[in-house]
Amino acid sequence: MRIVSLLSSGTEIVCALGAGDSLVGRSHECDNPPWVRSLPQCSEPAFDISVSSRDIDTEVNRRIRAGEPLYRLNTDLIASLAPDLIIAQEHCEVCAVTPGDVERSGCGVLPARVLALTASSIDGIFESIMQVARALDREEQGHALVCREQERLARVHKITAGRPRPTVVTLEWTDPAFAMGNWAPQLVEIANGEPLLGNKARHSYAIPFEQVIQADPDFLIVAPCGFNFERACEERPVLEAYAGWNGLRAVREGRVAFADGNLFFNRSGMTISQTAEIIAEILHGVTFDDPTEGVHWQWMARVDAGLQRTV
Repeated sequence: MRIVSLLSSGTEIVCALGAGDSLVGRSHECDNPPWVRSLPQCSEPAFDISVSSRDIDTEVNRRIRAGEPLYRLNTDLIASLAPDLIIAQEHCEVCAVTPGDVERSGCGVLPARVLALTASSIDGIFESIMQVARALDREEQGHALVCREQERLARVHKITAGRPRPTVVTLEWTDPAFAMGNWAPQLVEIANGEPLLGNKARHSYAIPFEQVIQADPDFLIVAPCGFNFERACEERPVLEAYAGWNGLRAVREGRVAFADGNLFFNRSGMTISQTAEIIAEILHGVTFDDPTEGVHWQWMARVDAGLQRTV
């Protein structure tokens, strides 16, 4: 089977199922495992994403209202790769290529099957794993993979249980502020935290920053969708410009963490259990295997020094 994955989590799942050698093309966001970057890139953003978070949000909303694409697909390249299966997603029209994007690009006329994944919860992510496993005739490997991830999440829950349970706000975007929904509140709960503002198994949504001020959480985790660790840290001045920022308990007590929202918090693939481990490290100081502070996340007070080390 020849697979073009236009979804980073789909690429991760294919590789975790032991079928990475079937991949012949990838999206611009596919980066895990690292070797997949060597595959032909079949998509790109349709506009400049190096601008501010406010400008990105404005352009995304303009394009959605105008019916303009958020992503460009290299139709000729995809056709030349002759895929049997194209993986996309239909949960969110903003964060990754959808079946509609595939159809509008002209790829819909190809004989390839389009597998559209959707996940708004941890169970939804596990079902995505099984969808891919069934498409690849690897159901046994799929069940084993789901069991492994369930056991890893259970380990996080067991180790953090009984510790003080802090309140947590997790932001998926900074300007405007988006409270993180979908599976993120579940992961916070697994790591023995009390999620505030975001709703489980529902889309993230924009909120007035006053709601963050009113919630006044013990911890604030900033993990913007599509932003890696370094790019997330660059959002610090955006947050500091909000009225009431310095009065937040998390700010006063040094409990604001900036994290990789692209590889972890907002990706519905094989980093889900490691995201729970990162949250446990932030909230309780417990580590699993190697510490991830300074690699995938950093306290706000150490952001500048951390960025200097990673440049």
